[in-house]
This record gives sequence, structure tokens and C-alpha cells, in this order.
Amino acid sequence: MVKLNKIYTRTGDDGTTGLATGDRVAKWDLRVEAYGAVDETNAAIGIARLHVDGRVHMDEALSRIQNDLFDLGADLATPDKGEKLEWEPLRITPEQTKWLETQIDAMNTDIPPLDSFVLPAGTALSSHLHMARTISRRAERLIAQLAAKEGEIVSPAALAYANRLSDYFFVAARAANNNGAKDVKWVPGANR
Repeated sequence: MVKLNKIYTRTGDDGTTGLATGDRVAKWDLRVEAYGAVDETNAAIGIARLHVDGRVHMDEALSRIQNDLFDLGADLATPDKGEKLEWEPLRITPEQTKWLETQIDAMNTDIPPLDSFVLPAGTALSSHLHMARTISRRAERLIAQLAAKEGEIVSPAALAYANRLSDYFFVAARAANNNGAKDVKWVPGANR
């Protein structure tokens, strides 16, 4: 269990930060950027949850995702170097991605198919879920970039989870728009 007695350590005053392994890296290191974007996604979910307005199932799902995002952050903050650690590192599992897929499929059954792209608008909840979607897409791009970097290892499960997460937010945003009835559709060239 994590125990934080002191919030500041001054160890980052030189522009570095510590990974879970104890290694020091630059605060702009790609790995730090990736788990930082995951953290931003989590914060966006917190704001979205202020607008769930009695949608208990969605609030519970978003709460679970917030917890899973801490798992993803821990996974990314513990690089796999092929060396034995003194503890078992926390890793995202395929089951966490499967759960997201189940949630997406359940929500999508009541939503009509799209006949146009939708703008990130509609209800407050939908708009905030779209914001979480765009931030999670950035996190996914950074995680994919990290996975492609020579010498870096990112588990396929972590990358799959990040990919599915933005899909979840898209469908949840449509569900929050009265199952698509309040979607704001893109009208190509409308303002020419």
C-alpha cells in the first residue's frame, strides 16, 4: 500500500523525477509524458462525474476506470527492463480491457448508428466525456510512441486498454446525450 507522509521531497528540483523502480529521468521523458496524460485523463473523468445526475451505473463505471487508470499509470511508471524487481509490479491485464469492451457493447445497444460525425457537445456530461476522450487519445498516442521507442517495453495489454478507453468515452458521451438524441452533428462545409 502507498503511504505518503510528505508531499514535497525537493528531489525534482533539478528537473528529474523518480520512476517506481527508483530510476531518475527527465520530467519531459516520454514515459513521464505518457503517464502524465493518463493522469490528466483521470482528472477529466473526475470533472465529468460531477455531471452524472443520478446515472448510478455510469458513475460506478467511471469510478472503476479512474482506479484502473492508476493501475495504468503504475504500469507505465515501472519500466520492464527484464530484471527481477523486489516486488511484483502492477500491470494492466487483458481482463480490464475486456471489461471496457463489455461496457461499450452494453451502452451501444440503445444508441442508433451514426450517420455523421458528432461534435463534442450536447449535455454537460457528454461534453466532459468528450474532453476525457481527447485527453485519453493523447495518452494513447504517447503510450504507442513509447512502445515503439527502442529499448522501451510497454505491455500489449496497456496499449490495448488505452485504445479501448477512448472508444468507451465516445460511446459514453453519446449515451449521455440521451442515447444520441442530443448529439450535435457535424455539417461538412456548413459555414462556407
